[in-house]
Amino acid sequence: MKHDFVEKNIAVMVLLTIVAISFGGLVEIVPLFFIEETTEPVEGLMPLTATQLEGRDIYIREGCVGCHSQMIRPLRSETERYGHYSVAGEFVYDHPFLWGSKRTGPDLARVGARYSDDWHRAHLMDPRSVVPESNMPAFPWLFENTVDGSMTGKKMAALRMVGVPYTDEDIAAAAEAVEGKTEIEALISYLQQLGTLFKHKR
Repeated sequence: MKHDFVEKNIAVMVLLTIVAISFGGLVEIVPLFFIEETTEPVEGLMPLTATQLEGRDIYIREGCVGCHSQMIRPLRSETERYGHYSVAGEFVYDHPFLWGSKRTGPDLARVGARYSDDWHRAHLMDPRSVVPESNMPAFPWLFENTVDGSMTGKKMAALRMVGVPYTDEDIAAAAEAVEGKTEIEALISYLQQLGTLFKHKR
């Protein structure tokens, strides 16, 4: 009888569905906040430098995350191709996360130090010059634009408020650290550090 009442009353059905989903979500998510490996940085993890931080923002601005994920799943087909699977402790300083889900291009979680700076320059200027089958667009403006460091220190200060361990010295020196750098330099600097802590782990 009660079952019939729930099925025939859409408002009650929606309410109970929301309660069930909320409870299930809490059971799945809340324990993660108390597991050290999901909340503590992996050994050796450092916050991004001022140049890398600006490079990350360029990566976001240009929509790179729309075609490249940064999360290797613990499946043999993925670890054989990309390297060690991604772990939560690698991303504790990332705001927002750039895991992504679409792979029009390859995953970049372990791309750091895999190619030279010159390779990245050639690839971003003319992708098909180094990867003939690539459908990635070129980004020639990155070679001309310089980084505006007027907000870099403020970005670091904001990130420090959510747990990224930037020091007062890091924040004070941020604008000078990126002064005169081109956007291509910043982006490559960001790419070259991705996943390097796990580069030799399998």
